[in-house]
Amino acid sequence: MSDDPTTLVSTDWLADRLSSPDLRIVDGSWYLPDMGRDPRAEYAAAHIPGARFVDLDDVSDQRSELPHMAPPVEKFMSRMRRLGIGDGHQVVVYDGAGIFSAPRIWWMFRLMGKADVAVLDGGLPKWQTEGREVEDLPPVIRDRHMTATRQNHLVKDVTQVAAAAKLGDWQIADARSPARFRGEEAEPRPGLRAGHIPGSRNVHYRSLLNENGTMKDVSALRAAFEARGIDPDRPVITTCGSGVTAAILSLALARIGARDHALYDGSWAEWGMSDLPIATGEA
Repeated sequence: MSDDPTTLVSTDWLADRLSSPDLRIVDGSWYLPDMGRDPRAEYAAAHIPGARFVDLDDVSDQRSELPHMAPPVEKFMSRMRRLGIGDGHQVVVYDGAGIFSAPRIWWMFRLMGKADVAVLDGGLPKWQTEGREVEDLPPVIRDRHMTATRQNHLVKDVTQVAAAAKLGDWQIADARSPARFRGEEAEPRPGLRAGHIPGSRNVHYRSLLNENGTMKDVSALRAAFEARGIDPDRPVITTCGSGVTAAILSLALARIGARDHALYDGSWAEWGMSDLPIATGEA
């Protein structure tokens, strides 16, 4: 793979820079309840040297009834400063599943105007499979000033997505499993209807990953989108269950070089409990 410090970097790239004073590593692990994993406990037991743990739910907007919505700029800045992450840092985010929740943290940094942030390809599993160093001690943290400017073009709300579904000027790519997309499988969150946003296409996030948890190469990513009826050269809105795996699609689009894409933050957690129209079956 080609390393890109604004999208995706390899374990070799990270290992070569572990001692860099301007590198900040983030463990952004987060799991669905049915995965039965405790990300904070796993971080305490073993993490990449120098990594800081970012709790996705803690850094989100807790005033919202919807799960882990993007936070106000001020909250994001204060949480990052508390972890010693600030201006001038190259950030690398990983998770304990390979590529699952780390792209959501990457997208939040991008939303706050931070371009020097990448996801670790293959995450902690690949790092450990290669026998690389881990530690169980928290890093020494020094406060670092952070400035942030929210990039509103990277996020869509329910009104904008409803307009896109009606007008067709934006394509909508849904990262959920095919069975959930078709409405054949109950949603994990109670009270949600089953189905998908009318006009959306199903690009299951797993279709963008290799069996070892790394991201497919650029040509295979483009082919995966096109096979599901999404043209990466036209505007795309990414969506999923609650805005986490949608960010995997957003990361893949950035890897391809797609310029016009935004994430629907409320995703199906919002649409599925609204009175907006839904579709079932294949796209």
